[in-house]
Amino acid sequence: MISLRYHIVSIAAVFLALAVGVVLGSTALNGSLLSGLSDEKGKLATQVSDLQAQRNELNARLSDADAFAGSVGPKVVAGALDRRSVVLITTQEANPADRDALRQLIEQSGARVSGELQLTDSFTDPVKADQLRQVVTRLQPAGSTFPTAGDPGTLAGALVGSVLLLNKDTAQPQSTTDELAAAIAGLQDGGFANASPGIAPGQLALVLTGGQATGDGAGDKAATLARFAAQLDRSGAGTVLAGDPASAEGTGAIGFVRADTSATSILSTVDNANTAAGRVSTVLALKEQLDGGTGRYGIAGNAQSPAPGVAQPGS
Repeated sequence: MISLRYHIVSIAAVFLALAVGVVLGSTALNGSLLSGLSDEKGKLATQVSDLQAQRNELNARLSDADAFAGSVGPKVVAGALDRRSVVLITTQEANPADRDALRQLIEQSGARVSGELQLTDSFTDPVKADQLRQVVTRLQPAGSTFPTAGDPGTLAGALVGSVLLLNKDTAQPQSTTDELAAAIAGLQDGGFANASPGIAPGQLALVLTGGQATGDGAGDKAATLARFAAQLDRSGAGTVLAGDPASAEGTGAIGFVRADTSATSILSTVDNANTAAGRVSTVLALKEQLDGGTGRYGIAGNAQSPAPGVAQPGS
């Protein structure tokens, strides 16, 4: 019995010694590890500080550049759209400040804004697609020809284009005032749009949105707005679809247009209308549309250039 107790005590002593060794060893290891982590943390903090300083510097430069664009913008666009008319179409995601700034710049270009049609969220809601299709088909003006494509975005673009865009060749209305009133009333009653008082047809259309669509059916929402804008372009003298940089991504209307060669070959897009420089590009893109040109402008990777080419005086 004594021998057994001796062995048990001996074994316990061995385990205790091992435990002490592990603790002492781990303490030394932890000290070394913590020291290394502390050094690494210091290096990372320095890198973060440097990056923040670089970001602040870049933001300051961008702010200065945008302020400059805002100050010279009216001079750049002056006379570009002299005696023309533009109908403004906005989504609920569009920033009111961007809309107001664009309206002012359009007027400074010599054009008249003939009114605003604001599309509601229901307009692009996939759940309401069949309802929108039925409303639009019912409101088709007499004598107008709608495309065979049955998607609601294209059909809605055909309806709005027929009542809110002038004929590109004659600059005359393509529908009667009663047909215009009926179309606007039908869209409003269906919960798809709201119009400003006295809205009238324009030669050109500017479709202003915000970022990319989100939630269920985001891709379908983007497709509906993109197809709507493309059909508007076919209905009049020209259309520009403008938004912020996120609108050029996969589930953004501009991103959808730029991925569709048939749409991007006729419809101009601007992906930085949230900046003064982008708003100048938008007005110049409207002028380019009027002249029969098209382009993809802004700062996104799928843009072809920051802005349409501007001819120098005397060139």
